[in-house]
Amino acid sequence: MIIEAGSSSDGQKLAAETAEVIFTASASLEEAQSFYRSQKDQVIAAGRNPDHVVIMPGVMPIVGRTREEAKALWKELNTLVDIDNGLRQLSLRFNMDLSQYPLDGPVPEVPLGEGNQSRVKLMTDMAKRENLTLRKLAAVAAGSRGHRVIVGTAQDIADDFELWLNEGGADGFNIMPAIMSEQLDLFVELVIPELRRRGLFREEYEFATLRENLGLPVV
Repeated sequence: MIIEAGSSSDGQKLAAETAEVIFTASASLEEAQSFYRSQKDQVIAAGRNPDHVVIMPGVMPIVGRTREEAKALWKELNTLVDIDNGLRQLSLRFNMDLSQYPLDGPVPEVPLGEGNQSRVKLMTDMAKRENLTLRKLAAVAAGSRGHRVIVGTAQDIADDFELWLNEGGADGFNIMPAIMSEQLDLFVELVIPELRRRGLFREEYEFATLRENLGLPVV
């Protein structure tokens, strides 16, 4: 099984020609829908069946038994973020030394170069859209690494997943628990049953291989 990560034009072309699973990052449903349509169209143009390519954006669910519990956990996690680490991550991604810029000032303009363009654009677009300072963007980089965060109950998370699946934003999701194994355990305990109740998650694994369980053809 060939898995590709990246949303740049070169990454999409490579995925259209070779990939069977695509990991991506989208900050909003509209952004995800645009990527989804573009990628599936390129798969068709490459002479392949679009149903044989699974698009799975990354998401970090912060699961609580109540919304208040989930919000409190997210607030606590944000106090633990290492801003210096986030700044180093951004400097590597942006290919520029960000330590010379004021943390509480705006995110500087970043020229797009070769490679890793999609994540750089995602992060800088997020900063502009949400009016983030460099400090806040560094916190995002150190925390969710630019992936979408959903904070809430099992019902809230299932509502979000259902919307994205029904509206052409994803074929599935790459789940990235904020805390291992506590948040993974809560996801399995609370969110999976809710997804099953809605017919969005299998009751059991029908096949022996990951490929088959993802609906991909046997080769």
